[in-house]
Amino acid sequence: MKVFRTTVAVIALATFAILAHTQTRPTTPPAAAPQTRLAAAPGNIAVIDSSAFSDDKQGIARVMVAMRQLEAKFQPLRNELRGMRDRLNTMRVDIQKKQAIQDAQTTAKQSEEADRLEVEIKRKAEDAQASYQKESVTLLDPLQKDIADALTSYAQAKGIALLFDLNRVPVIYAANNLDITKDFIGEYNRTHPAAAVPGAPARP
Repeated sequence: MKVFRTTVAVIALATFAILAHTQTRPTTPPAAAPQTRLAAAPGNIAVIDSSAFSDDKQGIARVMVAMRQLEAKFQPLRNELRGMRDRLNTMRVDIQKKQAIQDAQTTAKQSEEADRLEVEIKRKAEDAQASYQKESVTLLDPLQKDIADALTSYAQAKGIALLFDLNRVPVIYAANNLDITKDFIGEYNRTHPAAAVPGAPARP
């Protein structure tokens, strides 16, 4: 779904991209560490793909509820802009058809009217985009923080010392067993049901 030429996916990814989280490093001097420590290190590294948080079917339920709320709020304005653009296109086509059979003054007047409508559409679309972005921040920032906190707790509980977000950091290769995306989403959905989001519509 597009809103003022900005896709929901782009907005969602920009909003929910999470930086890497690390645990506090052990204070034991390296010299005192056991010889097996290096062999265990890869188990303390994981990757996650935050772009999956906004997946319609397998993403974070709270994210999708929030995005649906945002879309519903701006749907009337989106429809209004679409209607205005359709009207402008009709006016332009009509002018082209009639300019050869009507006087130049009439054509000029019609062109000026179409130009004014085009400017109005542009301004309304720009205002709508700014309003959409502001509303996105208000609605999604608290959720972003909640997900980041949950991800930190998840990493700590799993003993993960270093976590990379594949949506933010280029990674040439990562073994499948390092990817915690699906497991984290499942855990988050279980402990943070969408129905508990303030203002969220109840599930049928």
